[in-house]
This record gives sequence, C-alpha cells and structure tokens, in this order.
Amino acid sequence: MATDLTLYLDDQPGELARVGDILGQAGANIAGLCAVTCGGGQAEVHILIDDATAAFEALQRADIRIAAEQEVLVLDIEDRPGALGRTARKLADAGVNLTLAYLATDTRLVLAADNLADAKAAVG
Repeated sequence: MATDLTLYLDDQPGELARVGDILGQAGANIAGLCAVTCGGGQAEVHILIDDATAAFEALQRADIRIAAEQEVLVLDIEDRPGALGRTARKLADAGVNLTLAYLATDTRLVLAADNLADAKAAVG
C-alpha cells in the first residue's frame, strides 16, 4: 500500500532538506513529492512513501507533525502527450472526484480521491 503523508513546514530555506535528511537516515525512501507554499509562512508538502512506519517514527522523533496520511492510488502512466487526460477522463466518467494528483518517480501518477475503490475500478 502506498501512503501519502501531508506535512506543513515553515516556508524557509532548509526545511525540505531537513525532511529529506531525516527520512533518508531512517531508510525511508521518498517515491514521490509535491511541495507548494500556501501563504502565512508555510508550505504544504505531500510525500509518497512505501514504508510508512519508518517515516512516521523518524518524523515524530524530529518533532515534525504529520498533518494527514492517506492511502493513494499509484499508477504507471505513459510519458506522452494526453496520458494524464486519458486517465483523468476514465475517473471523471466513473464519477470519481480527485482530491490530490502529482507525479512520482518512474513516471507514475499518484491520486487521492473521494472514493478510492471507485478510482481503482475506473482505471482498471
């Protein structure tokens, strides 16, 4: 099972490096990442992780709060024009509302949805 962790970090130099160092030292591989500043001096960071236990423990030891965790769907997707549109269309046609989407390593698409079971069924 793939897990997306949501963190809120201070919007300042070195914060993402700190998280990367902490997870790396714990042996927790980051398989995907999305980070954006969200105003108010904070950044919202989504980290795709396969070994959630190691990541949780390492982040807790470093006093970094995990704001949310969710199971996500991770799909292999072609690196070609229109690939995202085709996949998103299948989900839309199945009535699935996406709540999160970003690319991960090895050209994989990470999706969270209001109904993950329906999302899995829609993309086969």
